Amino acid sequence: MMARVLAALILFYTIGFLWFAAVLPQPAGPERTDAVIVPTGGAGRIERGLEMLQAGQAREVFISGVARQVRPEEFAAQFGISPADMECCVTLGYAAVDTRSNAKEAAQWVAERGYRSARLVTTDWHMRRTLSEFGAVVPGDFRIVADAVPSNPPLGVLFAEYNKYLASVVWRALPL
Repeated sequence: MMARVLAALILFYTIGFLWFAAVLPQPAGPERTDAVIVPTGGAGRIERGLEMLQAGQAREVFISGVARQVRPEEFAAQFGISPADMECCVTLGYAAVDTRSNAKEAAQWVAERGYRSARLVTTDWHMRRTLSEFGAVVPGDFRIVADAVPSNPPLGVLFAEYNKYLASVVWRALPL
C-alpha cells in the first residue's frame, strides 16, 4: 500500500513538472491596469514594465527588490528614463530580497495608492510563483494581469523553480 502511495506521489510530481516546464505563461495583451509591478532579477523584466508605462497601459511602475546601492539617477540613466517620468511614474522599492518579500513590498505600495489592479511583469518561468505570492497578499477583488517575459530557461532553472513554487503553495496551505 505504501509503495502505491509513493508511486502515485512521484507520478503526480512528475506530471506536474512536465506541465510546469512545457506550458510556460505568456505575455499579456494590451489590457490597461492602474500600475505595473516588476520584481527585479530576470532579463527583460524592467524593460517590459517600462514599455507598458510608455504605451499608456498603466499610470505608474513599481520596481521591487532594487539593490540598496542603486540610486534613482543611475537607474534612470541605465534604462533611459527621463527625469520627469522618473519623478511621476517610476518608484524603486528597496525592501524586498526574495519573491515573497517582493509581493509584500508591492502589495503595500499598491494599497498606499489605492490601486485596484496591476500588471505583474516577470520572467515566464518565475510567473506562477510570483503570481501566487502576490495573489496571497492583495485583497481578493484586486485584479492582477500576468505579463510573462519570454525566456529560454535551462532545465535546472525550471526544476528549481518548480520546487520553489510547490514549497510556497504548501507553506501557505499549512495551518500556522
